Amino acid sequence: MAHLGVPRGTARQRRSVALLATGVLTIPALAGCSSDGGGRVPVAMGQDIAPAARDRLADGSTLTWAIDAVPATLNAFQADADGATTRITGALLPTLFPLDERGEPRLDPDYLESAKVIEREPKQVVLYKLNQRAVWSDGREIGAPDFVAQWRALSGKDSAFWTARNAGYERIEKIERGKDDLQVRVTFSKPYADWRGLFSPLYPKEVTGAAGTFNDGARTTLKNTAGPFRLGSVDKDKGTVTLVRDPRWWGDRPKLESLVFRAVKPEDRADALTEGSVDVADVDPAAANSVARAARYRTGNGQPAHGPGADITPAAALRSWAVAHGSDEKAAEAAQKARAENREAVTAYAAEQKALNRFAVRKSLEPAYTQLALNGESGPLSDERVRRAVARALDRQELADTVLKPLGLAAKPPGSHLALAGQPVYKDASGALGDQDAKEARALLADAGWTTGGAVQKPGDTKAGSEADKKTDEKTDGDAEDAGKKPADEATGKAADQDEDEAADKAGKDTGATADKAADKDTKAADKDEKDDKASRDEGLYIVGDEKPGDRDPAPRALATAPAAAAQSAAVLRQVAAVTGEGATRVGTQDKQPGGAPGAYAPQGTAAPAPAPASNRLGKDGKPLTLRFVLPSGPGSQSLRGVGEKIVAMLDAVGIGAQITKVSDESYFKDHIASGDYDMALYSWPATAYPATDGRPVFAKPEAATDGSLLVEQNYTRIGSDHIDQLFDRAVSELDAKTSGDLLKQADARIWAAAGSIPLYQRPQLVAVDKKLRNVGAFGFASPRYQDIGFLGGQAAGSTASPAKGTK
Repeated sequence: MAHLGVPRGTARQRRSVALLATGVLTIPALAGCSSDGGGRVPVAMGQDIAPAARDRLADGSTLTWAIDAVPATLNAFQADADGATTRITGALLPTLFPLDERGEPRLDPDYLESAKVIEREPKQVVLYKLNQRAVWSDGREIGAPDFVAQWRALSGKDSAFWTARNAGYERIEKIERGKDDLQVRVTFSKPYADWRGLFSPLYPKEVTGAAGTFNDGARTTLKNTAGPFRLGSVDKDKGTVTLVRDPRWWGDRPKLESLVFRAVKPEDRADALTEGSVDVADVDPAAANSVARAARYRTGNGQPAHGPGADITPAAALRSWAVAHGSDEKAAEAAQKARAENREAVTAYAAEQKALNRFAVRKSLEPAYTQLALNGESGPLSDERVRRAVARALDRQELADTVLKPLGLAAKPPGSHLALAGQPVYKDASGALGDQDAKEARALLADAGWTTGGAVQKPGDTKAGSEADKKTDEKTDGDAEDAGKKPADEATGKAADQDEDEAADKAGKDTGATADKAADKDTKAADKDEKDDKASRDEGLYIVGDEKPGDRDPAPRALATAPAAAAQSAAVLRQVAAVTGEGATRVGTQDKQPGGAPGAYAPQGTAAPAPAPASNRLGKDGKPLTLRFVLPSGPGSQSLRGVGEKIVAMLDAVGIGAQITKVSDESYFKDHIASGDYDMALYSWPATAYPATDGRPVFAKPEAATDGSLLVEQNYTRIGSDHIDQLFDRAVSELDAKTSGDLLKQADARIWAAAGSIPLYQRPQLVAVDKKLRNVGAFGFASPRYQDIGFLGGQAAGSTASPAKGTK
């Protein structure tokens, strides 16, 4: 099922294109920041698919699988490809290296005899040896011409092909036939560590050989396939995609005769299960609970345990019978009517429970994590100290427990942005930012100039945060035009050239005292505020107008980091160096984050949230510290909103106000996350087996376009650095797996330190499955083996869904 907040059409969501949380006044201890201890961290929770040997399964069944909608395209390399595209093409087309239970790519012997790097110098060469039995459904051998056609279509050199990505393909220099058509030699112009992710799915040359068939022909049909199933029909009116066994398939014969993907909206899944119109469906916690309750419908004495009639005691039933058969005709008539209605309700509810009891909920953790995203483009969160304060205010374990523990799932918060527990490059680098610490969060905010009572104070000189730059800004206003012509890094070059290690040491010694003085001053201001309760309340009802988005500079720009912020950044990055093992502790310009434009904004006419107690309220220059927290409003997002409300409470405890703005599910990502119209938001990123390739656009440093806009790729937090980009570039070009992994771990530690994305929890994966089905359910990391899915022996073809199929 679709999960709101997971970006669609992104490289990390699907290998082909698409899938869609968690300061330095006191440096956190680093001893516990790595959880791997030199060994490999186990998978947080294994797959749940009710495995069974193939000889136990019936032959010739039909399975109906719920998807959100009939996919807009069957071309997995187009921008509107989605999860349904992935699900369907996975059964139709070759995936050369499907993922195993640990999220690692493994060679599929149905398609490849071998594939390996045979030369590294002077250029990388990969030799693929194809299974000699592998053929397309038209009988033609899978061979070098298919590889060549796909490379040319996806290389990015021919703009006639409408592709959403070309990562990896643009590094290929040439593709040649080997000793025969079953050998394919791929030569790279630049080394490419993630070469196993290429040519999956592999399309026939009939699709990729011409722009017309690539752009349009493969959107609604695939005439030539090479999987255990072939495409039978696509019926958009009925909302179904039907696959049937491919008689030319050379591998294990599929146990299912046909596989039907039926469009069922997530909120309608429970009804579809009850009606028997689907056999497999991803479900939300509410639907999963309905399935679980159905198994407990009857008590030991056969009475309903819940639903209509469950609360009727024997004594009450006897009294009702007596009234219904008594001498008072009017009362008897009413009682008889009520008893009849109750019997009807009990019968209907019992039938529903019986239908749902045919299913079991198989559960695991989805290979994706939900994060709190902090938009660092402007406003208070452009100051990295405020972002770190937000992160240090959060109890990530409590948030993970809130979502996962009620479902009986492992609830350890992710320690990496680039991998999940069990994957080879996973290492807990969250220590680069630090655990929850309200005291440190408040100290960071004080150092950034956000003080108790600051919301009612007039602007004054301060050396904290970006306010320290105001005098400089006033002095250089006359030179703004010249400064605008200089790169942002040049504008901050002098500050970057200072010995930042010395600055960081000074910050570590002095900022604690600064925070204490600020706290004393703030306490006096808070006492004054409490004397004027009416003024405090009026402030809490302010209508934002002065800093609404329309009044701000429409062209996003990088803001220079204040000297104090640079010192804090230096201290954190020294800490990162300890985590990653990097020797250098100096911080270059590329590692600095944009700093400190003051103020917060909300749409004009939006009332501010109720004020925190005067003794806890933070502000600066007469403006309260309030962040706009955008969340989806749809019925399937209750869990996300519950997490959001807990985050608001955690931030309130350190003096940060968070104003929740609920928006429609349809506009949530496109109109708010991708466009940058938020301060904080919750959304998810899928895990990937190829983080060097797929992670870079997600965390790439935004660049200014010629028209003044900001090119962010998929980095919707707008926070990045040149050094992080360089680490990704080195990792993707490093053919030694360990060295490449170490570079990615270094990049992840720096991503943590930047505090733009705070991973909160791995998402739950709940799948309702007919109890007689085997080898299907919550797959976790692993790719499904469609040929092994089937009903236990004796199950008639399609009988589980047949009674009600087509009734909805």
